[in-house]
Amino acid sequence: MTAFDTFSLSALPRRFLLASATALALLGNTAFAADKLPVTASFSILGDLVRVVGGERVAVTTLVGPNEDAHVFEAKPSDAKTLLASKLVVLNGLGFEPWAGKLVKSSGYQGESVVAAKGVKARHMAEEKGHAGHAHEETDPHAWQNPNNVTLYVRNIAAGLAKVDAAGAASYQANAEAYVKELQALDAWAKAQIASIPADKRKVITSHDAFGYFAAQYGVKFLAPQGVNTEAEPSAKQVAQLIKQIQREKIRAVFVENMSNPKLIAQLSKDAGASVGASLYADALSTADQPGATYLQMMRHNVTQLVASMSLN
Repeated sequence: MTAFDTFSLSALPRRFLLASATALALLGNTAFAADKLPVTASFSILGDLVRVVGGERVAVTTLVGPNEDAHVFEAKPSDAKTLLASKLVVLNGLGFEPWAGKLVKSSGYQGESVVAAKGVKARHMAEEKGHAGHAHEETDPHAWQNPNNVTLYVRNIAAGLAKVDAAGAASYQANAEAYVKELQALDAWAKAQIASIPADKRKVITSHDAFGYFAAQYGVKFLAPQGVNTEAEPSAKQVAQLIKQIQREKIRAVFVENMSNPKLIAQLSKDAGASVGASLYADALSTADQPGATYLQMMRHNVTQLVASMSLN
């Protein structure tokens, strides 16, 4: 259940929504600087990318902040006000924000939107059998775990920003292309780091299945007791099977994500005799005082921690 199941902005008088938007435009939303293009991103990783591409021309706010889980996000009335003050909304797509459509509709926002993952070759994963006994596939939305996909993200963001701010188009394109070079350097570095680990030792346990794109790009095998959605609860049988696999394959690299409940992975570690490594950043950046405050920092932190733990396998 989300906040909109008990509170619907569409139930408010239209004049109230318009008045709110007008007031925000006149008085200023605290999330936005008055002289900059106001942009809303759905979650922290996208917020960082928008800031990189937008530079000094944009003021960005995110609906789901650092160390927060977008899978279980519940929208608040204040989020609708944020949207109404925006000139552009940036979403991941690929089913990552199932709440976004309802939020945008309920808020009355009618501005431009960008789906950052547009053009990404989506991965799919088999989910557990449902009530009818049939397995089905679910789109993996965590495309940013491959830096090559983020190249598409920043170019899509640049195009979206240029659409609402034509005067800044050249700046947005230049910023995006400069960042693409950083992404290419990140990818080359990550490949070299992981290549130092023998292929048969590249095995990791994480709390939920968010690293499929990373695994495909760098040849690392990730095992997770939860599925693609952090709301999923693994069965006792699944957990027991995973413990046996950890012990059989002598996996020592066990991690929990910064936005996940650590209890399950801690229990797995205890029962399987493995140690829990430093937090990985999967679906959210960290706060500024932690090592995953930007996308580039997040990825370098993750690779460094993974390599260190996989070397113990």
